[in-house]
Amino acid sequence: MANVKDYSVEEKLSSLVALQKIESKIDEIQILKGELPMEVSDLEDEIQGLHARQVRIEEEINGIQEFINQKKNLIKESEALIKKYEKQSENVKNSREFEAINKEIEMQQLEIKLAEKHIRDANEEIAEKVVVLDKAKKNIATKEGVLSTKKGELEKIIATNEKEEKAYNKQASEAREKVEERLLLSYDRIRKNYRNGLGVVPVERDACGGCFNAIPPQRQSEIRQRKKIIVCENCGRILVDRDLFDTVDVVK
Repeated sequence: MANVKDYSVEEKLSSLVALQKIESKIDEIQILKGELPMEVSDLEDEIQGLHARQVRIEEEINGIQEFINQKKNLIKESEALIKKYEKQSENVKNSREFEAINKEIEMQQLEIKLAEKHIRDANEEIAEKVVVLDKAKKNIATKEGVLSTKKGELEKIIATNEKEEKAYNKQASEAREKVEERLLLSYDRIRKNYRNGLGVVPVERDACGGCFNAIPPQRQSEIRQRKKIIVCENCGRILVDRDLFDTVDVVK
C-alpha cells in the first residue's frame, strides 16, 4: 500500500468518494447478473447429484442382472443333473436306489422352480428401476437444458461488461491505495452492512444521504471544511459535502 500519510483528509475523502462511485458501478454490473451465478452453481450441483443417482441405479440394475445370470446358470446345472440322474435311473438295481435318484431329481426340479421365481422377481425389479432410470435421465436432460440457457445468459452479460468491469476494478484498486487501511476497513464494513452498498454518502437537504437522518448545521459546516473524517451518528456512513461528491467523476 502507498504511504497514505502524504494525502490530506480532503484527498482521502475524494478517494473514498471515487472508490464508492466506482464500486457502485461494479455493484450495478453484479445486479445485472442477478441470481444467475448462484442459479448456475446450484444447477451444476443438482445435476452432479442426479448423475450420481443415475450411476447408482445403473449399478443396481447391473447387480440384479448378475444375480439373474447366476440363477440361469444354476438352472442349467440343475437341468444337467436331472439328465444325469434320469440316465442313472435306467440302470438302478433296486427300489431304494430308484427312490434316492427320484429325490435328487425332485430336489433339482425345486431348485429350478425357485430360481425361475427369483428371475421373475428380479426382472420385475429391473423393470421398475428402468422406469426410475428413464425419469432420472429425462430430469438430467431438462436440468442441463436450463443450465445451458442460464450459462448462456450469464456469459453474455459477462462478455458485455467484462472490459468495463476490469476497468472499474483497476480504478478501485488505485483509489484504495490513497486511503489508509483503518479507514478502508471501516468503509468496507459499512458497505457490507447495507444492501445498497453505500459506505460514503453526501449530505442531502440537511440530512444523511444514506439514512436521511437530520445533520445539525454545525456538523454540516465541519463536513464542508473537509478537515476530518465525519460519520453519520445514526447509520455510521462516512459523510461528505455535496460539492465534493459531485466533483469526483468516474470514467469508464
